[in-house]
Amino acid sequence: MTERGSLLAQPLTRPSPGRIAAFLGLFLLGALVGGAGALVQAAWFPGGLLLALTGAAGLFLGGARATGGRGGAIAPATGWMIAVVLLTASRPEGDFVFAAGIGSYLFLLGGMAVAVICATLGPVRQPGGPAVRLGK
Repeated sequence: MTERGSLLAQPLTRPSPGRIAAFLGLFLLGALVGGAGALVQAAWFPGGLLLALTGAAGLFLGGARATGGRGGAIAPATGWMIAVVLLTASRPEGDFVFAAGIGSYLFLLGGMAVAVICATLGPVRQPGGPAVRLGK
């Protein structure tokens, strides 16, 4: 039997096509949740804001649990962030999605905080084999 050692000592390998598809799907789902949350948080102020942030947290933490690693939380958080940042920019016609109010700022900052918390709480991938356990 060979000892595999630490995960940091392992060579980097290309992720499987299924894992790449899962991360891409989570990225697109994060962009969709970010766009929907931007509309819902302004429509029903206190409840809509909580619904939008809860939906984002569910997606981020669910993605981490589904993929078994923190990358599952980072992929939808990245999609969410890109969608929200693009929606904050005003258009030449003067249209914008986010008004200058407390709800918009709470959605932006709260969503970023939820993304960081969910990425931190996400499970860490562990190497397989007998060298994983201390004392063996």
